[in-house]
Amino acid sequence: MSEQILLLAGDFVEDYEVMVPFQALQAVGHDVHAVCPEKDAGEQCPTAIHDFEGDQTYTEKPGHNFELTHEFDAVDPSDYDALVVPGGRAPEYLRTYDAVLETVRHFFEEDKPVASLCHGLQILAAADVLEGRTCTAYPALEADIRQAGAEWEDAVTRDGNLVTAQAWPDHPEWLAAFLDLVGTDLEQPAEAADD
Repeated sequence: MSEQILLLAGDFVEDYEVMVPFQALQAVGHDVHAVCPEKDAGEQCPTAIHDFEGDQTYTEKPGHNFELTHEFDAVDPSDYDALVVPGGRAPEYLRTYDAVLETVRHFFEEDKPVASLCHGLQILAAADVLEGRTCTAYPALEADIRQAGAEWEDAVTRDGNLVTAQAWPDHPEWLAAFLDLVGTDLEQPAEAADD
């Protein structure tokens, strides 16, 4: 298992939504390439922490700096087996890059696994890949998702090659569904189990 996974990041991507999948996917053996338009490998994206503290919407606080591993301009989507699109503030502007939208479309045209959550679906909506699908996103985006031609679901949803979730509290179920879609084998080898 050495699937190459592309992860789209950008300034003020949600901290947990980029850090957790990036590290978790590496931990189970995947090669994850984190990229951002107009930034090179080794550069950083500041993150934002979106917290749910009882207000009408999330609060936003400074997060960590997330280091990119590859250059966006060097990405050939055909080299990747799957795509992760986290949320936060970044999707609002990442959806304005034609190259980002073309990259996203490749994964849907080739029926490759895609995981997106929270505001990440703003990019998918802008790429016109949600028509006829069932998915979810941050609850305030329900109208946007429906306008993009998708059916709304209030829970982690898998529809064909797409796994979606509302926000980082959904990580356990969302990541499990994505790993299943990718075909990640989490079974411990028999010889290791005997040690």
